[in-house]
Amino acid sequence: MGSTDPADLPQDRPLIRPHVREEPSLRTTPRASSPRRYLMCPPTHFSVTYSINPWMDPTKPVDLPLALAQWEDLRDRYRALGHTVDLLDPDPALPDMVYAANGATVVDGRVLGAKFAHPERAAEADAHLSWFRGNGWAEDAVRVPEHVNEGEGDFAVTDSWILAGRGFRSSPLSHDEAQEFFGRPVIGLELVDPRYYHLDTALCVLDDAHDEVMYYPGAFSPGSRAVLARLFPDALIATEADAAALGLNAVSDGLHVLLPQAAVGLFEPLRDRGFDPIGMDLGELLKGGGSVKCCTQELRG
Repeated sequence: MGSTDPADLPQDRPLIRPHVREEPSLRTTPRASSPRRYLMCPPTHFSVTYSINPWMDPTKPVDLPLALAQWEDLRDRYRALGHTVDLLDPDPALPDMVYAANGATVVDGRVLGAKFAHPERAAEADAHLSWFRGNGWAEDAVRVPEHVNEGEGDFAVTDSWILAGRGFRSSPLSHDEAQEFFGRPVIGLELVDPRYYHLDTALCVLDDAHDEVMYYPGAFSPGSRAVLARLFPDALIATEADAAALGLNAVSDGLHVLLPQAAVGLFEPLRDRGFDPIGMDLGELLKGGGSVKCCTQELRG
């Protein structure tokens, strides 16, 4: 059968044209940053004295002054970009408090606290909840969780969904709890590679207002990869090398993307999509299994 000339179609029937998706590299609308409010905790007492993820090796000493200098560089960079940084007081008995993203998830001014999987970090949850209660959050806006979740380690927020990791730390039951508390649809994603024990090591929200993400498919189960491909067909796909540099443990304000400087393969693809990538050196904090995002909890009003 030959092709049909559009001119031969009845004039009262509109010609249906296939939808052509705009290539990310051809984006013409400029990106824009939006002011953010972050909670961070200085690594005053940071050390690696136990191992609860594959990155932690207690035989490798931590250069504490260097860790503090790297953390301060990140804090100062946020402030230079116009963001607000609140500080959580460190506790000498809790060496992982620098990874402030794990202490809670804040959406629409409501706070779902954390419940840590490992006893070494359990007391961090109360420290975070005490901070919120002492800094203007009403009691009915703060929830003590019933089920294990590790805050923004396993919850990532976009305009349409809350993406929720499971498999190593957070319980699947925490997904229903978050959905009921926040009133937003929660999409469960199964993590299968122990190097990517939290969702924020395998996926980063680049533009929360437009549901744009980047992620490493190898960190997820086949079913979860299919879900991500369906939800985010234009996602930036990270290579194994960039994921292994914790390049997805990044923070974006809609324009600037702060990420580990060793994830060299992500910089050009981010620029192609209109983002401004900013490389950060948090090598000392990587010894505990975290980088930019792990150090940064977002306080969404």
